[in-house]
Parts: sequence; structure tokens; C-alpha cells
Amino acid sequence: MTTPMHLASQLAVNVLDARSLLSAFGVLGVGVVMFAETGLLVGFFLPGDSLLFTAGLLCTGSADQSLHLSLGPLLVSAAVGALAGAQCGYLLGRKAGGALLTRSRSKKLHEGAQRAEELLERYGHAKAVVLARFVPVVRTVLNPMAGALGVPARTFTIWQVAGGLVWSLGLTLGGYALGSSIPNVDRYLLPMVALIVVVSLIPLLAEVLRSRRAARTQEERG
Repeated sequence: MTTPMHLASQLAVNVLDARSLLSAFGVLGVGVVMFAETGLLVGFFLPGDSLLFTAGLLCTGSADQSLHLSLGPLLVSAAVGALAGAQCGYLLGRKAGGALLTRSRSKKLHEGAQRAEELLERYGHAKAVVLARFVPVVRTVLNPMAGALGVPARTFTIWQVAGGLVWSLGLTLGGYALGSSIPNVDRYLLPMVALIVVVSLIPLLAEVLRSRRAARTQEERG
């Protein structure tokens, strides 16, 4: 039964703060946020990386006892939300084309769409779908962009599942591993969240550097 105090805490939730989201909605909220961030353009501002990492951390019980979560249900919720959201975004893009993006006035969203299209053109469908999972905003807009640009459904599904599982389960288990090994780890939560966001960009940066080296080598041979 929902108490007035619990209802008030849900209404007062800060959707930009991972701890606030987890306090109000728990494991179910993780799945909903994953779905919204990866499947609905309106969810581009949601804190996917920090939410997964913080949720994994809170499964250890070494941080905030009042927010202790169960690892098994958390992993299922995170994975299902991330995979279902991406597939939903792809289907929306396939049916609505670029109309959804055209109606949006968000500069950040349009910049993300441009980066998503560049990823698809530069790296090909499979690699772009996987890499986009690790880039905030881009992971929101690439899914409908893939649908609008005619990426084959089979190719998109296979690689969004692969990338989605690595991203959602990897960040969650990363938080759990750190929380299990470091006492009172919640004191260092903010710098660790910043670090995990930076680390999540490494696959993309590595691919950009590799692509540039390959381009230079090709120019020298030409």
C-alpha cells in the first residue's frame, strides 16, 4: 500500500539525480528510465550511465542501507528496459521517419542526431549501434535514426542486443564490484560517476583514433 509520505517522495523526485530516482522507484524505476532514455526522444536528458552504476553500488549494502537493492532483479530490469527501449525507438523511427526529430527544438537533441548519423555512415550499422550505447544523447537518437535511415531490422536487433547487454549489465556490475570491495564507497560516488562516464567514452574514442590512423595509412599508400 502506498503511504502519503511515499507518494510525496515520488512526486518530489529529481529525474536528473540517480539516487533520487532509485529512492523513489527502486529497481522498477531503473527499467523505466532505461526504456525512456533509449526508446523515447524525450528521455535524452536522463542519467542512464550514473543510474546503472549507482544502482549496482547500492546492491552491496555498503553504501546507503535505506536504498539497498537486489542485484538479480536489477540486472533483469536494466537489461529489459535498455533492449526494449532501443527496439521501440527503432520502430518509431521506421514509421515516423525524421518527423519526430524535426518537431523537436532541442539543440542538444539535434546535435546528437547529427553525431548518430555520422556514426552510422562512418562505422557501418553494426559497429555504430554498439558504440552509440556508450555515448549519452547519441544512444537516444541513434535508434530512431537507424529506423529512419533503413538499417535492416535483423542487423539492428542483433547489435543493439549485444551492445545493450554489455552497456547495461557492465555498468551495473561495475558499480556492484566497486561497492563490494571498497568500504563506505558512497563517499566517493560523485567522482566515480564522473569517471565511469569518461570510461564509457573510451570505446568510441579508440574507434575514432583507429579510423584516423587507417585513413592516414591509406593516404600515404595512395
